[in-house]
Amino acid sequence: MNTAHNTMSDIAKETYQTVGQPLIEDPKMHVRNTNVYYGEKQAIFDVNLDIGKNQVISMIGPSGCGKSTFLRCLNRMNDTIDICRVQGTLMLDDLNIYDKKIDVVELRARVGMVFQKPNPFPKSIYENVAYGARIHGLTDNKVELDELVEQSLKRCGLWKEVKDRLDEPATGLSGGQQQRLCIARAIAVNPEVILMDEPCSALDPIATATVEELIHELSENFTICIVTHSMQQAARVSQRTAYFHLGKLIEVNDTSTVFTNPEHKLTEEYITGRIG
Repeated sequence: MNTAHNTMSDIAKETYQTVGQPLIEDPKMHVRNTNVYYGEKQAIFDVNLDIGKNQVISMIGPSGCGKSTFLRCLNRMNDTIDICRVQGTLMLDDLNIYDKKIDVVELRARVGMVFQKPNPFPKSIYENVAYGARIHGLTDNKVELDELVEQSLKRCGLWKEVKDRLDEPATGLSGGQQQRLCIARAIAVNPEVILMDEPCSALDPIATATVEELIHELSENFTICIVTHSMQQAARVSQRTAYFHLGKLIEVNDTSTVFTNPEHKLTEEYITGRIG
């Protein structure tokens, strides 16, 4: 492709062939031929992607490229948007998550989500973490619930900071603490997959580093999919990286390969700052 003679609109009209997609043996989730529409407008085009067990995969790309829309497909958050339609096959192990028989509440317990801005419930710190366990009946008594709350907060490195103020409103925590609380709330129901949609974009550098360290630790037990606007963050936290452009998955490969030896020109142009 001679970019000197091609505008971005010319490039956008090309039919993309996703490159650099080594198959993952026994993936935790696999997505095939997935398309997403908002009314008549198509937002995601024929995406195929494997997500490995206990692995962190980052999704990067310019604003509006569809990475957050795609992420929301993985636990059916797009169901909350009336005009949104999702087509294709999306599997969690052997479960078709778009089967009409699926209980979406149970699905979202298995595939949890952490949002861009911390969104603690208007409840106490304790009740934020205990909320999911109560809904899903994960504990039989107060002692078990107390232990679950403590362990979840410990796993998120928050226990020492809040153990003496569990009955205080969660909204009184700092932004970074609130985001770690939201992660503790997500893992309290013992999900298999955690989706993170730009979880550090509202945080300062110190809080961001804390959350990134937490992502690394959690990946020992959870599969994590993270959308990030920061290529540096993707390079730090993920084993695999997927690059999206105009609703298409352009390239997915080992993170080091994507950043040092991309196979697609669009990926190279984004990484070197010519797109974005």
